[in-house]
Amino acid sequence: MENFKTNTRLEQLQPSSILAFDASISKIPDIIKLTLGEPDFNTPEHVKDAGKSSITANASHYTDSSGKIELRTAAADFLRNKYHATYDPNKQIVVTVGATGAIYSTITALTNPDDEIIIPIPIFPFYIPVTLLNGAKPVFIDTTADGFKLTPAKLEATLAAHPKAKMLVMNYPTNPTGVTYDRAELEALVAPLRNKPIVVLSDEIYSELSYSQTHVSLGEILPEQTILVTGVSKSHAMTGWRIGFAAGPVDLIEKIAMINQFTVTSATTNAQDAATEALTAGADDGLVMRAEYLKRRDYLVERLTAMGIEVIKPAGAFYIFMKIPAQFGTDSFAFGHKLAEDAKLGLVPGGAFPAGEGYMRLSYAASMANITTAMDRLEAFLNANQ
Repeated sequence: MENFKTNTRLEQLQPSSILAFDASISKIPDIIKLTLGEPDFNTPEHVKDAGKSSITANASHYTDSSGKIELRTAAADFLRNKYHATYDPNKQIVVTVGATGAIYSTITALTNPDDEIIIPIPIFPFYIPVTLLNGAKPVFIDTTADGFKLTPAKLEATLAAHPKAKMLVMNYPTNPTGVTYDRAELEALVAPLRNKPIVVLSDEIYSELSYSQTHVSLGEILPEQTILVTGVSKSHAMTGWRIGFAAGPVDLIEKIAMINQFTVTSATTNAQDAATEALTAGADDGLVMRAEYLKRRDYLVERLTAMGIEVIKPAGAFYIFMKIPAQFGTDSFAFGHKLAEDAKLGLVPGGAFPAGEGYMRLSYAASMANITTAMDRLEAFLNANQ
């Protein structure tokens, strides 16, 4: 509409460049895409059956806006049994529409205009537009020189330089790099945060996909200052069911639950029933998928290394962040389009992630057959462009 003004904060944002790039290459005939973080597994049958039974039983009405108590209890048991993170399901957990819903509600509830949010990068970019939409300011810490991990020294320096910092975002295992943190590293990171007016938004959606070590949750280490975000999308191949969780201190969860209520009323009822089944009878369903992802990771690291491509071996999630070979420069979108057009292979340009230019993200949430063909195409492409 002419002369109609929309939310001016939207002018700071752009639509997802990951989705835009994926769409731009999708029409290429016979292309193999290792682009999106979408598990190639199906939701386990018993979980689907629970969803069907819920529909048959006419579970088609509103639930408590914080989620069904059965699901919140299942989530509390899951987090305690798996990660030693203890929450009262009546007061400390809210069911959201996916982990992204938990992130949105958390940032919206806990920040004010001009507050600062510390974000280690490279990272999945979703946190940034939500920060900007709320009038807060992102403060980036580039972790590239530190093996893509946030260091205590850089965190302490950033806290000293930014007294208005209200929140630290942690995502681990990390999208797009696949790195994660052990207990000692997390203890060192929380030391400068303890007893300060700063909250950690800890996005641990890939926690069940940790390979070399048991996942350690900040919900255990710093419970009084952490909002733990998780869900069933990655652990149970339930991306489309849209069930996530925010768990944390009672006073903060009350505010997060208000935003959740004002934006979505409540998560879908039959999806909540399916998620309850996933977290109870299917608590270990993710381990089967993890074993398959591990095989794919090892195969990819071996193939890419043999091609002379620099990679950091992922410790979790299902992504490899590979460095673009030197002869192609560092423009990741240009390289991505050339790779798609010449080799019929789709990878996400690293430039879609802050501080990710010069890299490409490869998702191995794809069949081994497609992964094998993809590596053959990449090798042929590199040989033809030496």
